[in-house]
Amino acid sequence: MDCYVARVLDGEPRPGLIVLQEAFGVNEHIRDVTERFGRQGFVAIAPELYHRTAPGFEGDYNNFETVRPHATAMKRETVDTDLRATYDWLQAQDFVKTNEISCVGYCMGGRVAFAANAILPLHAAVSYYGSNVQEGLDRVDSLHAPHLFFWGEKDKHVPPEQRTTVINALKQANKTYTNVEFSDADHGFFCDMRPAFNATAARLSWALTLEFLKA
Repeated sequence: MDCYVARVLDGEPRPGLIVLQEAFGVNEHIRDVTERFGRQGFVAIAPELYHRTAPGFEGDYNNFETVRPHATAMKRETVDTDLRATYDWLQAQDFVKTNEISCVGYCMGGRVAFAANAILPLHAAVSYYGSNVQEGLDRVDSLHAPHLFFWGEKDKHVPPEQRTTVINALKQANKTYTNVEFSDADHGFFCDMRPAFNATAARLSWALTLEFLKA
């Protein structure tokens, strides 16, 4: 499995961060986000979750049908394997603070970030407009770390009932979470390569993400 890694090359141990892709692969946007986290002092690593069906895949934001076969081919067991492999790689590096490994995911990656928090002893986890997170709520009791959720109120891909189901499950399981909804934001609001990009929501969510991870 190829991964895209960004970090400061100063020899100092840094917190690890798993960056989980949108459905469109480890594309230019995800590589840019990974580098942004790297510049903030994280050892940021974005694993290619489609490596079994399409290594190096970069989807077209205007053509989801090219993405669908690879997204639907993903299975819980294989995703868990990839998450553990990525976590184990971070654990093995002498430039990573092994007790400070977190994850952040976008769209499909937001759902995968929830799974990562359930199977890995993470420091923190962040999900941006995670689609179908409710499908993994059977794992809610296993969440290890505080979880930050971002949603767009205008997001038709993740309707209000999905968001409510997820948050209510965390409440009932007595888990620590932060829930943020931007009333004027749509799905994909953080991605400056998509029409739905919302500069204000992106700026605010970025600042809160950094504070949440560092706290």
